[in-house]
Amino acid sequence: MTKYRIAYLMCTAVVVGTGLGAAPPAAHHDVHVVWPGQSIQKAVDAAESGDTVLLAPGTFHESVKVTTPGLTLRGMGRSTVLEPGTKKAAESCSEGGNGICVVGTKDRDLQGVTIASLTVTGFARSGVFGMATDGLTVRNVTAVKNGVWGIAQERSVRSVIRDNTAQDNGDAGVFLANTIKEEAGASDTHGTVVDSNRLEGNRIGVTVRRLRDLTVMRNHVTGNCAGVFVVGDENKPKAGDLAVRDNFVAQNNKSCPKTDRLDALQGSGIVVTGAEDTAVTGNVVKDNAGKSPMSGGIVLFKSFVGVTSDRNRITGNVLKGNAPADLVNTDLGKNNTFQGNSCRASKPAGLC
Repeated sequence: MTKYRIAYLMCTAVVVGTGLGAAPPAAHHDVHVVWPGQSIQKAVDAAESGDTVLLAPGTFHESVKVTTPGLTLRGMGRSTVLEPGTKKAAESCSEGGNGICVVGTKDRDLQGVTIASLTVTGFARSGVFGMATDGLTVRNVTAVKNGVWGIAQERSVRSVIRDNTAQDNGDAGVFLANTIKEEAGASDTHGTVVDSNRLEGNRIGVTVRRLRDLTVMRNHVTGNCAGVFVVGDENKPKAGDLAVRDNFVAQNNKSCPKTDRLDALQGSGIVVTGAEDTAVTGNVVKDNAGKSPMSGGIVLFKSFVGVTSDRNRITGNVLKGNAPADLVNTDLGKNNTFQGNSCRASKPAGLC
């Protein structure tokens, strides 16, 4: 697509709606087109709520921080690429090693931001990072080979993370937490959704840490050390009230060494530890095999800090070829149920 064709389409998008029955002038929103070599940050800083900053195809060497509510930062697909800049920037997103930061404040969440249709790669920490956001949408983003997380957020609510690809990132492809830098009870996301993402070759496909009221669904999770990881701890309120459903979780057999927080990982499909009232249902979990403590198809694992997992429901899943077993329960919690699963082997026996 040529430069003039893109500009024409953008002008058309701005003009549409100015005819009969159009919204009043106060509802007008601008499109700011940025070309490689120009500053994305300058365009973002100049934009107002409701505007779109559109990135043309090509490679941009910079980090971008978004603090304007209702802003859309959108590329033209995978061919719009953000990589680290060659010059050191005195800006918190870049200094933190992140590609795109969407950041609210301690007193007010940043509302209604959308990040879409671009590639973020090679950043030391995260490709896309959100903190203190409300209604953040991340869609059609390709987050590849970032040092820690592909797409990450903390202290955020009502997020939609959909139709993205997170591949070969140092830790989780998608990482969601209440807070990263301190111990605290699980927070309520008010319905955050992680939906229809492709998560491959990361340490963990999706990590959900110390959160409640969240759904992980319809994701394709393969080739990681662990597929889906739901984790809580001794803080109150407890992590849980989650749904992990209708995901395809297969061959997560990459080997990852032990860290300060986790044992070595290999061959873990879906792991739930230290959580309550979590529904793991309708997933296809196959050929996840390893010899680490959390290996297996769907694993209810004893908490690292001695907290039990209670009232979790493992139902209606299809499991095949997982080792040491399709279903594994090493937790001593109460009222965890395994019903209606199609599987051949479990530890202890009798869960299938």
